[in-house]
Amino acid sequence: MVHAPKENREMKLLLKNISLPLAEFPLVIDVEIQNQVTAVFGPSGAGKTSLLDLIAGLRHPKSAFIQLGDRLLTDTATRIHVPTRHRQIGYVPQDLALFPHLSVRQNLMYGAKENRTAANSLFSYNHVTDILEIQPLTDRRVTNLSGGEKQRVALARALLASPQLLLLDEPLASLDTILKSKIIPYLARIRDEFQIPMLYVTHDWDEVQSLCAEALIMERGQFVRREAI
Repeated sequence: MVHAPKENREMKLLLKNISLPLAEFPLVIDVEIQNQVTAVFGPSGAGKTSLLDLIAGLRHPKSAFIQLGDRLLTDTATRIHVPTRHRQIGYVPQDLALFPHLSVRQNLMYGAKENRTAANSLFSYNHVTDILEIQPLTDRRVTNLSGGEKQRVALARALLASPQLLLLDEPLASLDTILKSKIIPYLARIRDEFQIPMLYVTHDWDEVQSLCAEALIMERGQFVRREAI
């Protein structure tokens, strides 16, 4: 199959004047992100997932200005809040959010239902399932998959929505060391094949070094420094 030429999908993510009250401290963020794959690194409870939820439009902040490329997603000053389904963001949460009563194929097609791109596009069903090597799984129920297989299906479902940004919330946290070593190459394939900007939440520095160009270090709801990898 001949695939469409890869697009340059690197773009700027602006997170300005972010303020979101959390249980023990506020999330306070003011940062510009330009690297293709950036880690959000920090201990559990630092506010990393809350930040992803905010970018995805799942939480409403006290104040925020969020812009992805030339698309304004949130601006509390002008009361702009683009609904989650229109943000063109793929989100893989910690629990993967797969539908257990559906087959792998049905889960994937749910992710692809908003995809209006041509059949031979970079994010076509055949291309995505080929890159993640899940074609043999498509007729199985999600409940019959291993942890690593579920992870690949969740990644494929997010990609089939043709996102402009991929949010990954500790995608390897539930896997043992052996499974992690098997999934990291698939994440690297996504990075290299789709050239899609990614925010990668983790508290494992080995994952950061394997996949990311830089790390934003978070403590108690704030970025305390950034490090090039």
